[in-house]
Parts: sequence; C-alpha cells; structure tokens
Amino acid sequence: MFKPLNNYVLMERLPEENKTAGGIIIPDTAKEKPSRGRVVAVGDGAIENGNRISMTVKVGDIVLFAKWAASLNEVKIDGSDYVLIKENDILGILK
Repeated sequence: MFKPLNNYVLMERLPEENKTAGGIIIPDTAKEKPSRGRVVAVGDGAIENGNRISMTVKVGDIVLFAKWAASLNEVKIDGSDYVLIKENDILGILK
C-alpha cells in the first residue's frame, strides 16, 4: 500500500448527491468532481523547527477539501483513483 510523506493525505473521492434540495436531478455530465473524501492513508506530519507536528485527520475520516487546492494531485494506485492532498487543504471533518 501507499504511505504519504509528511503532511500529505491520500483520499478516495466520495460521490456527491445527484439531486438538488428542490428535487432537480443533475445529470452526470453537469456534475463537478466531489470535494469530499474518505481518508485512506496519512503521513507522519510536517516538520517545523525540528519538531514533527502530528496530523489531525486519521484513516477512515470523511473530510471536505478545497476544490481548487494548490496541492491537489489525482493519482492512480493499483488501478484505483485517489486524491493526494496536503492536510492544510482539508477544510474539515464530517461527523
């Protein structure tokens, strides 16, 4: 399996709803890529001033991330699609 380095997080995208709050169905061709995902693997944390800063997210967390994150990388590992992103670009954890 893949282990991210430092403060990188490997996630699988989770599908968005295909219906608006008003009940309008959105066709697949009009949908944007989802901005939420399930954490699959995390790095050990960034190093600042010689000290390692522990990660806030953990494997299994469902998170929202910035759609246009500067560090967003789409990768394919063992035939599956994932997103590799810095923890700083994660907006929050869904409970």
